[in-house]
Amino acid sequence: MDLAREGAISPAMQRVAEREELAAEAIREEVARGRMVIPANVNHARLDPMAIGLAARVKINANIGSSPTTSGTAEEVEKLALAQRWGADTVMDLSTGKRIDATREAILAAATVPIGTVPIYQALERVDRIEDLSAEVLLETIDHQARQGVDYMTIHAGVLLAHLPLCRRRVTGIVSRGGGILARWMVEHERENPLFEAFDEILAICAEHDVTISLGDGLRPGSIADASDAAQFAELRTLGKLTERAWERGVQVMIEGPGHVPLDQLERNVRKQQRLCHEAPFYTLGPLVTDIAPGYDHITSAIGAAVVGWHGTSMLCYVTPKEHLGLPDAEDVKQGLIAYRIAAHAADLARGNRSAAAWDRELSEARFSFDWNRQFELALDPDTARRMHDETLTDDYFKTAEFCSMCGPKYCPMHNFREVDWERLERVASAG
Repeated sequence: MDLAREGAISPAMQRVAEREELAAEAIREEVARGRMVIPANVNHARLDPMAIGLAARVKINANIGSSPTTSGTAEEVEKLALAQRWGADTVMDLSTGKRIDATREAILAAATVPIGTVPIYQALERVDRIEDLSAEVLLETIDHQARQGVDYMTIHAGVLLAHLPLCRRRVTGIVSRGGGILARWMVEHERENPLFEAFDEILAICAEHDVTISLGDGLRPGSIADASDAAQFAELRTLGKLTERAWERGVQVMIEGPGHVPLDQLERNVRKQQRLCHEAPFYTLGPLVTDIAPGYDHITSAIGAAVVGWHGTSMLCYVTPKEHLGLPDAEDVKQGLIAYRIAAHAADLARGNRSAAAWDRELSEARFSFDWNRQFELALDPDTARRMHDETLTDDYFKTAEFCSMCGPKYCPMHNFREVDWERLERVASAG
């Protein structure tokens, strides 16, 4: 951010310009004003820089990470590889338990995408009880992760003691892990959030290592009934003030958002965030537009993700089929990412992205010309598209056939359209 404000175009900005097909000067201007972030810790050696912001394509984050009861380092590195293969633009390591350091180091060594964390998870492993957390432990953990190479960190500094009574009558209370930990700590100690009180020290660490802050939504709604309530927006106003403090120190910021929000409230949520947080990039979990589909929440949330992406959200945090049910496995990671790549692409189309429109047009042209192999190549998931086609029409002949097994040769509308004698039609029309 400091370089951008000084008028300099860094190698990271230049790389982002290439990837986004935008002028490097446009990237510099967006970073300088805080509407775009390039999460790129100076210690992350393998990183291929990317950008999150209104002027960029809508991005996708994938959450991975071991738990105290399930998975380990090898499994999480495999999930990272799958996430990168299926199009994740960033990956958050949300590991908990005793293997956090080993897991993160392995992920950072392999990752070419930015890696994010929630430092309070590792800080909690250093103490016996939540109540034993301290600002010192939190700061040491943030500094440790910054030195390891973490590119962005979720910091729940906007959850204030005064906000907690606003959650009392919620249907699902506080559903953010970080928010819940801090709420319990604040009530026990009758003191303000230590991350809020130590925010200047956090900024100093982030400035030193070029870590982007992702201001966490610790009071996000965890159910449709709690959406857009006083607690959610009280925290959002605080995040707007913290954004200005971070920018004063040259620290990049994005803002995390809800959660569970019905369709009719999505645009309002994005507009409010952009106004209160000065157009800092918005990074949303979903949102899920209904609560009734455990096992299919990658779908309920992708619906919301497409809409908020259209209205100005810059990054979408994927949801897997296991949301609310358990730790996702490799197949869940794939299903979540495919759903969110569809959502992000739909949002890019709605926002007028020319590359997105060109991709759609090329696939449609291949479909109309019955170039099945080209259709497969252009598909988000070529292997699945090919497999589904070949289940009923296996012979290579059918890779050039002017029909599929849905309509067959007699009923295929595109085949019949291609057989229309247009010159004859024009003669008939002229005669009429």
